[in-house]
Amino acid sequence: LVMFSELKFPVPWGHVAAKAWGPSEGHPVLCLHGWLDNANTFDKLIPLLPRGCYYVAMDFSGHGLSSHRPAGCPYHFLDYVTDVRRVAAALQWRRFTLMGHSMGNFSFSYHFISPQFCFLYPEMVDKLILLESLGFLLAPEDTEAWLKSKRRVIDRLLSLEAKQQTPKARSPEAALQRLLEANSHLTAEGGAILLQRGATETPAG
Repeated sequence: LVMFSELKFPVPWGHVAAKAWGPSEGHPVLCLHGWLDNANTFDKLIPLLPRGCYYVAMDFSGHGLSSHRPAGCPYHFLDYVTDVRRVAAALQWRRFTLMGHSMGNFSFSYHFISPQFCFLYPEMVDKLILLESLGFLLAPEDTEAWLKSKRRVIDRLLSLEAKQQTPKARSPEAALQRLLEANSHLTAEGGAILLQRGATETPAG
């Protein structure tokens, strides 16, 4: 397992990088690095682990060889969880083992990435391995509401990204009509004023 391959998964701001060891048909294991680390965290550990698995260690956004988020965008822990969901989808993994280290399970309040992903998507995780972890702490009375709201945020975001299409070109009249349909409080004059700055003219419309 000394040999590895480099992987890249496209995201809206660039790519998430990863490195992989073992046979791609082996049992999938997603490895999450720690605070200010990168996928090389696992270089010395992977050769000591069972050889029948396919280990993928990702660089979180802004770490290792992954793209940084655009300037001015904060790095929230739920965004890292979303990165994990993106990588699992790109790999077409429906169920896998999750192994996290430090920030992969480290807490600022209760935001741990590996346990948080496991909590949000239990149907996707067959085993959870935590290295130097405190676990995942959440008051029982908060659990259901937290789970529903956070999973809804991630699922909606990924659904929107999957539906991204080339913007439709319309005639100026059709664009105005579409704007008025979406904003019933607008007058035609007000809509035309907004379209001067809110639409881009192309050869197609």
